[in-house]
Amino acid sequence: MIDIGVNLTSSRFDKDRDDVVARAKEAGVTAMLLTGTDLESSPQAAALAAQYSDFAYSTAGVHPHDAKTVEDIALPTIRELASLPHVVAIGECGLDFNRDFSPRPQQEAVFEAHLRLAAELNMPVFLHCRDAHERFMAILTPWLPQLPGAVLHCFTGSEQEVRECLEAGLYIGITGWVCDERRGEALRAIVPLIPDDRLMIETDAPYLQPRDLKPKPKSSRNEPCYLPHIASVIAVLRQQDTEQLITQSVENTRRLFKL
Repeated sequence: MIDIGVNLTSSRFDKDRDDVVARAKEAGVTAMLLTGTDLESSPQAAALAAQYSDFAYSTAGVHPHDAKTVEDIALPTIRELASLPHVVAIGECGLDFNRDFSPRPQQEAVFEAHLRLAAELNMPVFLHCRDAHERFMAILTPWLPQLPGAVLHCFTGSEQEVRECLEAGLYIGITGWVCDERRGEALRAIVPLIPDDRLMIETDAPYLQPRDLKPKPKSSRNEPCYLPHIASVIAVLRQQDTEQLITQSVENTRRLFKL
């Protein structure tokens, strides 16, 4: 199985990064996509992907939280990283009107800059959207015909939003949010609506540790080794065989990112 969202550059992995990767492999994870979220972590993610070259790929981008740090809208650092063979997508990029850590006009300008670069380089995009669906789709939609594809990672939106994303041709990434019967209730109802050929699975480690893990881990840190558990929960919600779901999600991931 392939974990499409691992923040392996996080300082929470500094003490045992090799062990985290080893545990992922032991759990049956066959590849993972390391997320670049700003101008500092994107080069780090690319370096880690090179280090674990038999196992890891990476993305290069600036998360909307960090849009305020972008001084050159041409994104020269991201462009340079995109030329590396193991960098397979532009992003994480998008809009986050939930936290508003960056001014909304700056978020929108930086999001569009990523889309422009991805279109020019013919690369897929790794997307983020929280509480910004309408503006997100308004900015994204005109670019979609020029892009080879896109995944909205860590989807937590509404039924109407997922339907609009699917209609636009997006892949949908689902995390351990579905393992939380309280906060994830709405998402659990939506997961069966995603067509087999549009679903991807991810941990978003070290964030979003599945709440229903047993025995409960001593640390609150999420790890890629928990991906099989997330896949099994998604399979139950979709009334599917887990192995079938994993096989299909791997196929989807390889197709989008040309792995």
